[in-house]
Amino acid sequence: MHLKIIYMETPLLFWILFNVFVLVMLALDLGVFNRKAHEISFREAMMWTVVWIILALGFNTILYFWRGTQQAMEFFTGYLVEKALSVDNIFVFIMIFSYFQVPKAYQHKVLFWGILGALVMRALFIFAGVALIEKFHFTIYIFGALLIFTGYKMFGHKKIRIEPDKNPLIRAVKKFLPVTSELKDDKFFVMIDGKRFITPLFLVLLLVETTDLIFAVDSIPAILAITQDQFIVYTSNVFAILGLRSLYFALAGIADRFWLLSYGLAIILVFVGIKMLLIDVFKIPIEWSLSFISIVIALSVILSLKIKPKQP
Repeated sequence: MHLKIIYMETPLLFWILFNVFVLVMLALDLGVFNRKAHEISFREAMMWTVVWIILALGFNTILYFWRGTQQAMEFFTGYLVEKALSVDNIFVFIMIFSYFQVPKAYQHKVLFWGILGALVMRALFIFAGVALIEKFHFTIYIFGALLIFTGYKMFGHKKIRIEPDKNPLIRAVKKFLPVTSELKDDKFFVMIDGKRFITPLFLVLLLVETTDLIFAVDSIPAILAITQDQFIVYTSNVFAILGLRSLYFALAGIADRFWLLSYGLAIILVFVGIKMLLIDVFKIPIEWSLSFISIVIALSVILSLKIKPKQP
């Protein structure tokens, strides 16, 4: 039994309409609500977090009436997995902004452009991943093994160190463009004596982009274990990423309290990895996947709040 990959079951019009919706929301975000650089308050961040969750659930409801229960549950499960995995991104964003001492008023702009780039990269990853599974079926076992190995590594979770000077992309950029010694407001590029300079804020943006690229290596195979419908994989990823920015500002000050979530994510990655390895033997029902993933995330959050981590 081989997987059946769904390519163009979704009419082109729906792809266009969805991407127009995304572009409109991004334009409203940067062009209207955040036209001027300012520090995002907890209240504002929570408001936008709720807005993005409501929009995702609204889209899920449309899927339910349009495509049926199965596809709606696949979307919700994928969205839940991507939302949970995005918390790891938040920890890294906090360290990057702290390392470069980026004022909170400028962080929104960096995350906006960083997430816009992430949307493009995730789309490429999704279509490439689905195409690989369709053309070379055995790659699904490689993805499954990768997820299990990643989950195993996360159990021995070590504090990530931010070392920009060792990042090959940043080192390459510095060879071709000079870098200013300090931030220049919220600008990525400045002209000094007729010569173009990049600012440390642009280096921060590059780090945010490469960080998401690394996390995509785990998150895309994880959602492909749930569904291979390109439209559902893409839309659930997009909604999770669009809500990441507001989630960062909502959780930035309390992210350390969810210290057990990384272990919960490790368990989820191992589970979806096993699901991929078993796909030709036994296809785990989406209802089981949704229940298991929901319980693991809920327990990770609840236990994190009730149990204090051991001091090193």
